[in-house]
Amino acid sequence: MSEQDPSLYDLALDRFPRDEYAALGWEGSLREYLGVVEQRPLVIRNAWQRLLDMVESHGCHAPERKGGWRRWKLFEDPFDGGRDAVFGLDEPLARLVRTIRAGALGYGPEKRILLLHGPVGSAKSTIARLLKRGLESYSKSDAGALYTFSWVIDGETIPSPMNQEPLLLVPEEARRALEERINRRHDRAYRLRVDGDLDPVSRYYFRVLMERHDGDWNKVMDHVRVRRLTLSEADRVGIGTFQPKDEKNQDSTELTGDVNYRLIAKYGSDSDPRAFNFDGEFNVANRGLLEFVEVLKLDVAFLYDLLGASQEHSIKPKKFAQTSIDEVIIGHTNEPEYRKLQSNELMEAFRDRTIKIDVPYNLATCDEVSIYDRQFGGDRLRSKTLAPHTLEIAALWSVMTRLEDPTHPNLTLLQKAKLYSGEEVQGFSAENVREMRAACPREGMDGISPRYVQDRIAAALVVDGDHVNPLQVLESMADGLGHHSLISNEETRKRYTQLIGTAREEYDEIVKHEVQLAVAADAEAIDRLCAKYVDNVKAYTTHELMLDDHGREREPDERLMRSIEEKAGIPDARKDDFRHEIMNYIAALHLEGKTFDFRKNQRLRRALELKLFEDQRDAVQLTSLISSVVDPNTQSRIDAIRDRLANRFGYTRDAAEEVLRYVADLFARGEAKDDPREVAA
Repeated sequence: MSEQDPSLYDLALDRFPRDEYAALGWEGSLREYLGVVEQRPLVIRNAWQRLLDMVESHGCHAPERKGGWRRWKLFEDPFDGGRDAVFGLDEPLARLVRTIRAGALGYGPEKRILLLHGPVGSAKSTIARLLKRGLESYSKSDAGALYTFSWVIDGETIPSPMNQEPLLLVPEEARRALEERINRRHDRAYRLRVDGDLDPVSRYYFRVLMERHDGDWNKVMDHVRVRRLTLSEADRVGIGTFQPKDEKNQDSTELTGDVNYRLIAKYGSDSDPRAFNFDGEFNVANRGLLEFVEVLKLDVAFLYDLLGASQEHSIKPKKFAQTSIDEVIIGHTNEPEYRKLQSNELMEAFRDRTIKIDVPYNLATCDEVSIYDRQFGGDRLRSKTLAPHTLEIAALWSVMTRLEDPTHPNLTLLQKAKLYSGEEVQGFSAENVREMRAACPREGMDGISPRYVQDRIAAALVVDGDHVNPLQVLESMADGLGHHSLISNEETRKRYTQLIGTAREEYDEIVKHEVQLAVAADAEAIDRLCAKYVDNVKAYTTHELMLDDHGREREPDERLMRSIEEKAGIPDARKDDFRHEIMNYIAALHLEGKTFDFRKNQRLRRALELKLFEDQRDAVQLTSLISSVVDPNTQSRIDAIRDRLANRFGYTRDAAEEVLRYVADLFARGEAKDDPREVAA
């Protein structure tokens, strides 16, 4: 450390948020608080309204297509650099936010339990965690400010045990008049109301003080101090989390509070509210959100508490009357537990009071890759590297396990996975994809969990070597299937194993394609080939002759044109249509003052690359890679191809060498195809 550098303590001190701490420490009288309400009516929002505004405060991405779903930025995890980001669940999350909005508007969902339902590892807990973190952060902002109160009696300060809204101290008949005026001062679609009654402790002190001051409400309010409230799960303020234990140890007082036996001697009765700890999860979550982990594992007695809490917005602490609460209740459960709920007739009332939101696994490979990349991508691996396509192939396999077999005779499961990920498959449109999804509503509710794939990638990473490739990860996943605890039958295990073979075949085609591109990387050569093809097509469509290199007239080169068109999947019967389409497209571009670029036509570009590869393949002699003797000229060309693989596709030198040998072995075994990517299939 240089002399100019501050000490670590000074560094911490300089960054302490003094202004924020002062704002969060605001205190005042009820009169001063009503002045705050006059200026900022939204401070009296209920829990549903505050949750909605919190989500919307982070903004959203517009739908990528007409009829699509907004992507809410909250679920990209703005709090921790994206470590908890949720990928590929735009539709379920949009449905969740719509439900929250309906609850904020008072349309009914505010009287329901939000139930996130999906397979293990589908991000249900992560969604709840982001909502809780969002509320914590929002409560510290000016926009998300909320307040509660304490009693000051004979020098003693007694906080509202459930952090209730100060306006609950206002008599109900006066409260309605305040609401009318307040609702004229804000511009949200929802109506602001303060519903409910004071908790038993506050009711007790309110009654005692009213008797002391002969019913003078104004003097009673002199004993009230309003303060800013900050929600915190760690401090159990406004954020609650309940996780069921085994049935023998479950106790409903964990939800609604319990008697403090040490105070009974002081106050003389177990029904005195001062001798009661209002510290159950329902109590501490008041004004915010309560998460029920694996809610359907609760004892039936607990579920009855949930019914009243959701429908009536009240709970029943032992020895006390119904107590008002203001909170969003969100639970999550997995598929087996939900099936048990559906088959249990005694749980009909609970089912009627829940809004189920399915949270499936990802069905798009690109979104699944994002999950794995968060753990293994970038510079997160110090001693190892992942070869290109390692995460993509792992994600492809996991997605295929979640899909139902396509009913269309000309569509494979692999092609269906590509369609779901936004890739093009000839003969199928976006409308076809929507129809497929609609016909398979349960897709994503079964299959392999991302956690399993992450565990098997981790297992592959600890094996000797400086890098891990897709084949090693596929082998690791295949090995793990033999003792996977969630695979219930041998038929499922066999299907997943077969899909590993499908994923490997796709990897073979990818690396063949990349090697072909590296071989045919001569940009000038491919430009010349394209120009030659277009000249021949132009002459063919205009019924003109061409001049050869010696100036002699000749017919267009049909053999050249067909050698390229066949690689684009154009049958002989459609060659005329294809050639006319190309010339019409070029002519339209010319009228707009633009130049034809074959690279924008994936089909034609791929065909030209394959043709050039075919022309140069024999000269490169890839199969010589698996030979013990390679002449210097061939080795020089192979080195150039390896360098292109590294520069263009991100391989390390060793990984590029490995891929070249692997592809050379495929060629030596006679497995190479004219069009391995089946672009035109």
